[in-house]
Amino acid sequence: MKDAYQVKSIVMDESEIERSLTRIAHQILEANHGAHEIVLVGIVTRGDVLAKRLADKIAEIEGEQPPLGSLDISFYRDDFLTYLSPEVHGTHIPFSLDGKTVVLIDDVLYTGRTIRAALDALMDLGRPASIQLAVLVDRGHRELPIRADYVGKNVPSSRDENVRLFLEEVDGTSAVEILDMKPGDRAHAAPLGGE
Repeated sequence: MKDAYQVKSIVMDESEIERSLTRIAHQILEANHGAHEIVLVGIVTRGDVLAKRLADKIAEIEGEQPPLGSLDISFYRDDFLTYLSPEVHGTHIPFSLDGKTVVLIDDVLYTGRTIRAALDALMDLGRPASIQLAVLVDRGHRELPIRADYVGKNVPSSRDENVRLFLEEVDGTSAVEILDMKPGDRAHAAPLGGE
């Protein structure tokens, strides 16, 4: 069940999400001349689901599935100390990042702070040749000089709105929604299960 936020609009449905992921998979392969030197790392909790979907699409296109990992950035966030009990999911990257092109995957790009934290976490795990960023949605309002290399959809939004991705694997439905935020709330990912 979704929380009590008012849904203003649905900007992507399941088929639009799938088409965007297919396009991103093709763009990643084109930019990197195939899949042989890339690894995919998704930021939990929905970036890792998107990374799995992208890895499957790349395998369908290229006949070769890139290594797949998930990254928990809970302890790298710059607002970590404001939460007494952060939700920790664990990082699982069962391969070396050294010398690889890491394609970092997240759901919604907003201020850039999540990506900054993810870059710090990745650098603690190895020394990639390069890091590229793929996001399903770029909603603007950057606070840090970070941009995505691959974007599913640009979704203009105000700071009084929250842009959330829901995925079948964790929420029972797939959609990108714009919701009104209550005064004093901050934008954040949808709770797991949409609750």
